[in-house]
Amino acid sequence: MAMGKITTTITVRNMIDEALAKRGVISVDAIRVVTLRNVLVDTGATHLCLPTTVIERLGLDESRQVDVMTAAGPRTTRTFKGGEVIIEDRSSTNEIIELPGDADPLLGVIPLEAMGIELDLQKQQIRLLPNDSIRTYLLAY
Repeated sequence: MAMGKITTTITVRNMIDEALAKRGVISVDAIRVVTLRNVLVDTGATHLCLPTTVIERLGLDESRQVDVMTAAGPRTTRTFKGGEVIIEDRSSTNEIIELPGDADPLLGVIPLEAMGIELDLQKQQIRLLPNDSIRTYLLAY
């Protein structure tokens, strides 16, 4: 493992498929889901960023076109909705930004914060924040 590099395993599920399965329109086995290992946790990225190949396997719906800043400079890409990212017992549904072709996926800060996950840089791993009634990471004012 490289110094300062944190990777994790994520599962991404098609939420529309899941809703259709709950209604009995499709079987549970027909829910499109992908598990990705060694996904780079990138605090320079805002969203979950997936390559086109993974988005196509999941059958996610295009949301809009956006201009994004990448390490290679600005570019226009698409965002997708209907995907749920799952890490351990936490999940989040946010827009997913498309990466070209079969680029390596990136896990950005918005889904991490939504799931109550922080980075342990010394151990080079993610850490789930408490989720009990007294020390929960969820705040509502």
